[in-house]
Amino acid sequence: MPAYKDKKNGSWYLQFRYTDWTGERRPKVKRGFATKREALEWERQFLMQRKADNNMTFESFVELYERDMKPKVRLNTWKTKASVIQSKIMPYFAKKRLCEITARDVLEWQNTMRQLCDKQGDTYTDTYLRNIHNQLTAIFNHAVKFYDLQVNPATKAGSMGQKERREMEFWTKEEYLRFADAMMDKPMSFYAFEVLYWTGVRLGELLALTKRDFDFEKRTMTINKSYQRIDKQDLITEPKTPKSNRTIQLPKFLCEELQDYFRQIYGADKTSRIFPVTKHYLRHEMIRGCQETGVKEIRLHDLRHSHVSLLIDMGFSALAIADRVGHETIDITYRYAHLFPSKQRQMADQLDFERGGEYVTEMP
Repeated sequence: MPAYKDKKNGSWYLQFRYTDWTGERRPKVKRGFATKREALEWERQFLMQRKADNNMTFESFVELYERDMKPKVRLNTWKTKASVIQSKIMPYFAKKRLCEITARDVLEWQNTMRQLCDKQGDTYTDTYLRNIHNQLTAIFNHAVKFYDLQVNPATKAGSMGQKERREMEFWTKEEYLRFADAMMDKPMSFYAFEVLYWTGVRLGELLALTKRDFDFEKRTMTINKSYQRIDKQDLITEPKTPKSNRTIQLPKFLCEELQDYFRQIYGADKTSRIFPVTKHYLRHEMIRGCQETGVKEIRLHDLRHSHVSLLIDMGFSALAIADRVGHETIDITYRYAHLFPSKQRQMADQLDFERGGEYVTEMP
């Protein structure tokens, strides 16, 4: 198809028809190209996208990947993915044809990534290297699954880096109570940390709570949304996973505390956030409390771990805990296996009994 020169500003534009996925012919106009060659190349890539032709460039396929994947994930998740794609992947593969990228190309890209440094002059951690490789793998997996690419070169090249095995940190009940004492001078901070520790909700779930989410007669708190701060805007989104939609039973003391807090914010309507602060504010408050009390510093998310570890120590099952915190049971079993009391001796003794021996529950 020909390209046309705009007489008003000297730029080039395209005007053509294409067949969409329903079989209908549709018009397409695209303006603002500096050269005729640039305009015709854009048209060629566009038509290959419509046909899912693997001869398209990598950057053209990423546009399809974004169209397919962006609606399926949370906005902040997509922004993280997009940042990695644009800064660490696109500069190396953008102009290559999708079907011509080989495992050797990926290996050379991996070697380049290993030599890059962050703003502090340090090479990237194994965890970060693994994350950016996983993103490249995901793009090619999408091409293999939905666009008939024959081989995933990132999988063939093998992974890069490894997941950091970070020791899980949490506060004991005694540590939390010491910390909480230091928060009582600021009611909003105190009640926010009370909810985090005694219910195990995620930070985004906490910051999205409104008065409407509480039923003090039934002693329940409903989790059905999450708060995010993106591009300097406050956004209320769906919870992290479908399992995250849940109703949490509250202890009596926490109901009484929150009712007292609600009396202090009597001006807020039922749809306003009861904790109109950000993650950064609560992080600052946590640091302040740790410094004042000498309690070891942990992440805000570790309060969730603290709640789970408390429930395990109280003897609750993985199934019951998963239901409360909005996890799959298998995730609780895997992540917190080291905290559950071992049943190995009891199993062995029971097997003795089944075989016909004597069932002993304790060492002599």
